[in-house]
Amino acid sequence: MSADQPPARRRRDPERRIAEIIAATERVIAARGIEGLTHRAVAEEAGVPLGATTYHFATKDDLIAAALQRSVDRFAAYLDEWVAQRPALSPDQQAVLLTDALLPGMGPQRDQQVMEFELYLAALRRPTLRPIADQHTQLSIRALSHYTDPDTAAAAAAALNGISLRALANSTPPTRTEVETILRRILTPNPVLPAPAGPQDDSTEPPTTAPVEHDA
Repeated sequence: MSADQPPARRRRDPERRIAEIIAATERVIAARGIEGLTHRAVAEEAGVPLGATTYHFATKDDLIAAALQRSVDRFAAYLDEWVAQRPALSPDQQAVLLTDALLPGMGPQRDQQVMEFELYLAALRRPTLRPIADQHTQLSIRALSHYTDPDTAAAAAAALNGISLRALANSTPPTRTEVETILRRILTPNPVLPAPAGPQDDSTEPPTTAPVEHDA
């Protein structure tokens, strides 16, 4: 290339820019909540022109959907690793280790947990987000079904979600003892009830395409 030729323009990476915008969306929601989310705020946070955000995400709901999907994908990867490291657990071990997983969301990871719950609860008034929120629910049940029957897994997943929300919304979060007690009550087999089916194997796991530190 001769000295008087202009330098070649650096090609933009659309996928990288989209990822930067989505990550910035999460940071804006963490700082300002869903109500404070705007294209302008995201553009400023991402360090991109305003037109870049509106080009890739036409509406605020598009930004929220993308951030929610990113949160769910991150949760799926977390659960896969969590289960892979713990191939077999007794009910008591489950109660202790699930509590371990839950506690950071009540302390050092609270801001991240709040942001993810805001994204999840955005589906209350946005029906188009509900299939993504469904994924979150099914991922929790699928992970817990490695250790217990599907009904107990569904009950434990619901309890984890409720405990997390209570911890974030109430003035005082539940103690470790309280969390472990609730989980043991759910996970310990009740001799009065009929014996449930065993844990699901991979061939009967609920689909992850039909659906927040995290719940399991």
